[in-house]
Amino acid sequence: MSLFMSNFTVDTRPIRVRFGSGLRKDVAAEVELLGCSRALILSTPPQSETALDIAALVGNRAVGVFTKAAMHTPISITEEAVRYAHEVEADCVVAVGGGSTTGLGKAIALRTDLPQIVIPTTYAGSEATSILGQTEKGVKATLTDPKVLPEVILYDAELVATLPVRMTVTSALNAMAHAAEALYAQNRNPVSTLLAIEGLNAFRDALPRVIAKPDDIGARGETLYGAWLCGTVLGQVGMALHHKLCHTLGGSFDMPHAET
Repeated sequence: MSLFMSNFTVDTRPIRVRFGSGLRKDVAAEVELLGCSRALILSTPPQSETALDIAALVGNRAVGVFTKAAMHTPISITEEAVRYAHEVEADCVVAVGGGSTTGLGKAIALRTDLPQIVIPTTYAGSEATSILGQTEKGVKATLTDPKVLPEVILYDAELVATLPVRMTVTSALNAMAHAAEALYAQNRNPVSTLLAIEGLNAFRDALPRVIAKPDDIGARGETLYGAWLCGTVLGQVGMALHHKLCHTLGGSFDMPHAET
């Protein structure tokens, strides 16, 4: 049966999205395609080595590495990162990591309009939405602005192949929750429903294979595909009750978003 509705609207944005094993090695070319030459690399403290690896791949187009991204995007850290971006005269940011690093890249873009390249290492899906949650004095506020959408997303299955199974399952369930919410969202439409179903199907097919063999690159790639679909649909229909509760509880009590 067709999902057609007589009246609906679909908002799309021009984002370059690439999938492939080892794709991070193309990051320098992507920086160049953006017309940029001074990239600031972002990560959380635990992923600082990965950030340095990405900086090495960017080569002489990398002008700095900022490794202080934190959960729920504290505004104080964003302000420090913006100051550093000005100091090194960055003309783009490359965020490598999960939702925390992606959030920092978005927050910087909101304030500076710098173009972003995101290289996800989890299934957070934040890179595919125009949603940004920021925390100040223990209070998390969420906004939606097309300015925070990245210009490029590089999904490299090798970067999630070492994600521990427990974190993999937690992150995947978070992504799947995005799609589940989209199925009952007030502003759902036929396109969002198809995206949600395909995203759930991708996780249904690939996640058991990842659990059985965590370094299965093919299965990891399919889960990243699912994460992109689930994030994209969240960006189209917005947050419903479950996701809003997660943002509120996580920001108020400093709880990890995916686990919440």
